[in-house]
Amino acid sequence: MTSVSFSSSFFLHFSSLPYVLIKQAEPVDESSVKKMILTFEKRSYKNQELRIKFPDNPEKFMESELDLNDIIQEMHVIATMPDLYHLLVELNAVHSLLGLLSHENTDILSLTDSVVDLLQELTDIDTLHESEEGAEVLIDALLEGQVVALLVQNMERLDEQVKEEADGNYNTLAIIENMAEFRPGLCTEAAQQGLMQWLLKRIKAKMPFDANKLYCSEILAILLQNNDNTRELLGEMDGIDVLLQQLSVFKRHNPSTAEEQEMMENLFDALCSCLMLPANRDRFLRGEGLQLMNLMLRKKMSRTSALKVLDHGMIGPEGADNCHKFVDILGLRTIFPLFMKTPKKMKKTGASEKEHEEHVCSIIASMLRNLKSQQRSRLLNKFTENDCEKVDRLMELHFKYLEAVQQADKRIEGEKHEMVRRGEILDDSMEDEFYLRRLDAGLFVLQLICYIMVEISNSGISQLQQRVHQILNLRGGSVKVVRHIMREYAESIGDGKSDEFKEAERKRIMDLVDNF
Repeated sequence: MTSVSFSSSFFLHFSSLPYVLIKQAEPVDESSVKKMILTFEKRSYKNQELRIKFPDNPEKFMESELDLNDIIQEMHVIATMPDLYHLLVELNAVHSLLGLLSHENTDILSLTDSVVDLLQELTDIDTLHESEEGAEVLIDALLEGQVVALLVQNMERLDEQVKEEADGNYNTLAIIENMAEFRPGLCTEAAQQGLMQWLLKRIKAKMPFDANKLYCSEILAILLQNNDNTRELLGEMDGIDVLLQQLSVFKRHNPSTAEEQEMMENLFDALCSCLMLPANRDRFLRGEGLQLMNLMLRKKMSRTSALKVLDHGMIGPEGADNCHKFVDILGLRTIFPLFMKTPKKMKKTGASEKEHEEHVCSIIASMLRNLKSQQRSRLLNKFTENDCEKVDRLMELHFKYLEAVQQADKRIEGEKHEMVRRGEILDDSMEDEFYLRRLDAGLFVLQLICYIMVEISNSGISQLQQRVHQILNLRGGSVKVVRHIMREYAESIGDGKSDEFKEAERKRIMDLVDNF
């Protein structure tokens, strides 16, 4: 079969005129939109008919192709009226547009470009929010027509060496992002319809860094947010290895542009999301993720993100294997200098002092919780080194965050007092909001610090316990305050865990507190 390819610019030249003319010529209302859609249906059918009739003679259907492209361009005006989206569904236009996407003939790539452009504009997130009802109808129809599977198939046909086709992929990813933002629930379905596989393949493709690779990393991070189904799928597709390979590029050199840095952060975020799933912790361990993160702690640009990944990989009982391995690869030598001194210059990476200290303290707390035998001894010995300097630093952080939380508590008490004075009710949601504000002010870091304090005081190494109590007394601190903080911590523990786990963990913490 002879195939003739028309370039996008060829279509564009013919198609930009009618859209401008129609916008000027007549006001757009429901009846003109109906008319437009029916014209599109007619031209689509005619084009299909001519293609079947003259499969080897493109000249015969070339004109109908141009006519069809013209009307698709005109249909962009519908994107300004999302309350009329139901017409696209009722008059079968969505079905026909998706049919053009799935066309097996590659010589109508320019038509599929036009369809992608139109879908991108119809699904623009601001437009979707203008009419929730119209948006729901459109998204339902697109999903029913397996839109993601068709878009992925279409992207697979495109050659990104050609600028227009690379743009086509970028616009396709924009459609997926728009729909996922409007309806986060579709992420699982989208990932299973070939999108996850395509994204991983594109991210690891040996191609120069570009806007499309950045966009892929962004979509991947979106798919994995709060979604154990997509996390599991990525793990099964060896996606943890793909993420680690891509990040390993930055262990030698920092990202060279702001865009490359953004991609690096997206990959780190994706990795953190994946590690929420216990099965992926093991894949991370086997893929030597700990060794890579340990190296990346030495690079300023990647330090905070590497800390965050280690925190996610080592937390909770599922992090025990990673905790032991971290000590084996001499991770204590890297983590403790970061505990002793918070790096000053963190502006570039956009990280805060609090974020850094939170991740470091969380990693140390996880190790104290999970380590056994020899590895646990090595960790505790770190606290006795150089005349217990790490205990001194721990206590310095304790008073720093205690003060921050006390100030926040004072403000909150003032607000509560005002609310009561005005006769307002302090309901549970209000109390929850206040608690979140306290956590944000530093309560969570303070809880981690107090946990480390009670753990090392219960270690059986008397000089550690003596040093903690000595500094508490010297600075007017109080064992009672530490116990109160730990009780509050024990109460809030184990989100998403079984009741048995919560109970056992609470008892373990309260035993430590009672012996403090």
